[in-house]
Amino acid sequence: MFGHDSALDVYRQALPVILISLVAGLFAGTLLGTETMREGIESVPGILLLLPAFLATRGGVYGSLGARLSSGLHQGVIEPRFEWSGRLRSAIIASFLNGLIVSIFIAVLAWSVLLALGRPASLLELLIVLFVAAMLSAFAMLGVLLTVIFKGYRRGLDPDNVIGPVVTTVGDVFGVVFLLTGIAVAGAVL
Repeated sequence: MFGHDSALDVYRQALPVILISLVAGLFAGTLLGTETMREGIESVPGILLLLPAFLATRGGVYGSLGARLSSGLHQGVIEPRFEWSGRLRSAIIASFLNGLIVSIFIAVLAWSVLLALGRPASLLELLIVLFVAAMLSAFAMLGVLLTVIFKGYRRGLDPDNVIGPVVTTVGDVFGVVFLLTGIAVAGAVL
């Protein structure tokens, strides 16, 4: 179906997504500059340290999922609809677990770096923040990713042309929002 895309076809499919990605990226940056985020950064030592790793993880984990789904669609081993079976289920579960485990590792690593630098930090607080952010972003990322890939594919879009910008943008926007949510949950629990 997509084997012979011209450069113009790729450009037509990717440009709108890249433009939306640009606007959403500016929105994520705006969220980072809010008073609420500044207060969160100040109230939870280590948030600024782990932020880039957490956001990169969203892109890495769910970008891999997008690539697996795109390959599966092109090979005909995955149908362009949500069916909780076989390859799709395995790919979703693996991505979900990878995102959660890596987020917990990021919390422990950030805590270790802070300790090595002689800065006080709460491991439990960092774990709560990243656990909440990882869980919420997983559900959001999976929902958006599956929708964009399957609906786009059914409408003639090659997922390979659009999934990169979608994953990074959604990961950045939801990642920042859900880190704020995690900070609020940790503040309420602790």
